[in-house]
Amino acid sequence: MTRTRKSTGHISFVGAGPGDPGLLTRRAHDALASADQVVYDRGVSEVMLGAIRELAPQEAEFSPAEGASGDVAKVLLSAARSGLHGVHLVAGDPFGHESVVREVQAVARTAVPFEVVPGIAQAAGVATYAGIPLTGVRTSADIDDIGAVDFEALAAAAGRGAVAVAVEAGELGTVRDGLLAAGIDPQTPVAVTGDGTGETQYTSTSTVDSMVAAALGFSGRVVLSVGTGTAQRDKLGWWESRPLYGWKVLVPRTKEQAGVMSERLRAYGAIPCEVPTIAVEPPRTPAQMERAIKGLVDGRYAWVIFTSVNAVRAVWEKFAEHGLDARHFGGVKIACIGEATASAVRAFGIQPELVPAGEQSSEGLLAEFSPHDEILDPVGRVLLPRADIATETLAAGLTERGWEVDDVTAYRTVRAAPPPADIRDAIKSGGFDAVLFTSSSTVRNLVGIAGKPHTRTVVAVIGPKTAETAVEFGLRVDVQPQHASVPDLVEELATYAVELREKLAAMPAKQRRGSKVQGPTALRFR
Repeated sequence: MTRTRKSTGHISFVGAGPGDPGLLTRRAHDALASADQVVYDRGVSEVMLGAIRELAPQEAEFSPAEGASGDVAKVLLSAARSGLHGVHLVAGDPFGHESVVREVQAVARTAVPFEVVPGIAQAAGVATYAGIPLTGVRTSADIDDIGAVDFEALAAAAGRGAVAVAVEAGELGTVRDGLLAAGIDPQTPVAVTGDGTGETQYTSTSTVDSMVAAALGFSGRVVLSVGTGTAQRDKLGWWESRPLYGWKVLVPRTKEQAGVMSERLRAYGAIPCEVPTIAVEPPRTPAQMERAIKGLVDGRYAWVIFTSVNAVRAVWEKFAEHGLDARHFGGVKIACIGEATASAVRAFGIQPELVPAGEQSSEGLLAEFSPHDEILDPVGRVLLPRADIATETLAAGLTERGWEVDDVTAYRTVRAAPPPADIRDAIKSGGFDAVLFTSSSTVRNLVGIAGKPHTRTVVAVIGPKTAETAVEFGLRVDVQPQHASVPDLVEELATYAVELREKLAAMPAKQRRGSKVQGPTALRFR
C-alpha cells in the first residue's frame, strides 16, 4: 500500500518597515502575495494593513498577534504543517524585536522551512523621513522592553551626532529620566515624530528636559531622535516639507479614474479623498455604436475624434466584443482633445495624428482641425463618440468646416449616490482644503449629491469649460493649468500651495491672523 505524504508549508517572518506601504521590499511583496495566513503585530499601521490586504490572495486569513511569542509561533507552525504559507508581519525589521527572535528560534528547532524578510527599522526609517541623519556606532533601536534599555550607550551615541529610538509615547518620560540619569546634557536637542512615514507625520522639536511636555498629544508608537544632528532637519526634512503636505483634497471623479489623480496627490504630500460623482454606463440603445464600429472597419470615416478617456475605453470595449484590435484603425486618423485622452489612445498602440498644442478643449481642437477638402479628403465623415451629456460645440464647429459628423453616444454618465454624511458635512463646512474638478459634469454632480464646497476650499479645475461651469454654480476658481491634464492640474495646485506659503511667511504675524488667504497653510500660520 502506498502512503501519501502530506506536503508541508512554510513560514515567513516579514518586516513591514516603518509604516509607509511604499517602503515594503520586493521580497516582502512576494511573500505576502502567496500568503495563506497573516498574523500581524499591533505596531503595523491600518494604512499598511489595508495595502497588505490588497496585495495578499483574496482568501488569505488575517488575525492579530495575541498572547506570548510562543503562541504566535504555534499558530504559524500549525498553518505550515497543514501545507499553508504562514506569515508573521511585524513593524520595522523582524530581528529588531526580541519576541520575534524567540519565535524564529522556536520555528528553527522544527523541520518546518522558514525565511526572515528584512524590513527598514522603524527608528532609522522615521528619522530619515523626518530629515535627521543618524551618525555614531549605535544609531537606532526599536525598543519593545523599556526596562532593558542601556541609557548610557544611548547618551554616548547622542553625544557623537544623533541617535533614534522607537518607543511608545507613554514611555517618553522614562526615556527622559534614563538619559538624564546617564549624564546627558538636559539641553541636548531632541525631535519626537508621530505617525512616522504616514500621511499625518508630525515632528516636534525641543530638548531632553522638556521633550515630554513638547510631545503632549502624541500617542502610539513614536520615534525619538536625540543629539546635535536633529538640528539638520530644518534643511533636510523632506517628507513634511512637500508642497501639499497635510492638505485634505477632495477628488470627485468616476470610480475608475480617481486612482491616477490620487497617486499624484499623495506624491506631493496630500491626503486625497475619492468621492465618486459619476458612474459610466453603456448607452441605452447600442445600435448607434454598433453601426459606428462597422463604419470604422469599412472605411466610412476619415477621422475619429476622442474627447475623453471614457470615449476611448467605450470604443475599445466594442472592438474587443467583435474580436477587433488596433490594426482595424488602419487608414483612419485620430484626434484627441487633450494629453490624458491621447495617453489612453497610445496605451492601445496607436499614435494620434492631432492633439492641440495650445488650449486643450473643443475650441482648441477646432482651431487646429483643417476644413474638409474634397480633393485631399475623399472621405468626408468624422466619428465623434462621446458622452450623452456632452456639449454641441465640437460637432457644430466640424460641420461649419465642411465635415459630416456622426455624433454617437458611446457611453452615459449617471450621477452617483451621495457620499456618507460625514463627507457631505466636510464638503460644506470647509473640511477639505482643496477640490479638483476634471469636467463640467463632476462640478454639477458633486454639487447635486453633496452641496457646494465651502468658500475656504481651494477650487482647482482642469480647463476653461470646467471653469465656466464652476463659476455658474457660484464657485471661485483658484487654480487652472495651462494644459488640460491630470498631471498639470496637480502640479498647478502644488505650485499654488508653495506660493501661498511664501505669501503668508512674508506677512507680519498680526496681518497673518487677519488674512483672508485660505488653505491649510494659512491655518498652520495662524
